[in-house]
Amino acid sequence: MESYSEFAEVYDMFMDNVDYGAWCAAITECLRADGIRDGLVCELGCGTGTMTERLAAAGFDMIGIDDSPEMLQEAMEKRMESGHDILYLMQDMREFELYGTVRAIVSVCDCINYLTSGEDLLRTFRLVNNYLDPGGLFLFDLNMAPKYEKIGSSTIAENRPEGSFIWENEYDRAARLNTYQLTLFVPEQRKSPEQGDLPGQGERSEPGDLFRRYEELHVQRAYTAEEIRALLEQAGMEFLWAKEAYTERAAAPDSERVWFAAREHGKEWKMRRETQEMRG
Repeated sequence: MESYSEFAEVYDMFMDNVDYGAWCAAITECLRADGIRDGLVCELGCGTGTMTERLAAAGFDMIGIDDSPEMLQEAMEKRMESGHDILYLMQDMREFELYGTVRAIVSVCDCINYLTSGEDLLRTFRLVNNYLDPGGLFLFDLNMAPKYEKIGSSTIAENRPEGSFIWENEYDRAARLNTYQLTLFVPEQRKSPEQGDLPGQGERSEPGDLFRRYEELHVQRAYTAEEIRALLEQAGMEFLWAKEAYTERAAAPDSERVWFAAREHGKEWKMRRETQEMRG
């Protein structure tokens, strides 16, 4: 069962508790403080494009990458409505390719937690370093162990007219793997006649009495801040900081979500060396 397949249809509805506006403001402020006010920015794990759209509205030329065609379909529909010139690519972040380098790469909503091995994380970080401009910025967030421990073995359910879900969670402390089985109930759309006698009125869609049931399995891994720093540096990047998500407070052992920043490293030295070799 693939993550974020059928869930894409109702993803935004169940994520309405996320303060994307505040997150975007924090990211934008951080980018601008680093001298990045426009130009190409790439979002890894862009999902339905909510953050991608906000960053595009803030003046950045956005590229969104996700490996779920269903999520990207939702993102494309938002692009049609907004008119923003966003390039969406269906790629696995462990193997993503760009046409050139970008000024910054961002990833939000714990997308990086879906990389459940250090090898996959290192591979992704190396690609990030490769596709950043010299001195470019990498910003991303992670769910930390305290959050998964807090959820633990539990069941969460929510019922709405637009759809319902049951979330069955398990956290393995030894492996630091968080697994949740997501069961979705999405109402079928039925056709009903429009009211009135105006010519040209046809049928309209309304939620029906029947529900489609879908199941998805999601697995995430918790990493320590020390592990993340070591892997970023092993990938050739310069670690900058770790903070409480989208705040200026330093990350603490009990932080549930942490925001990381790293800088591209190596291209400027490589460019100087190649220039010297060309000059003989």
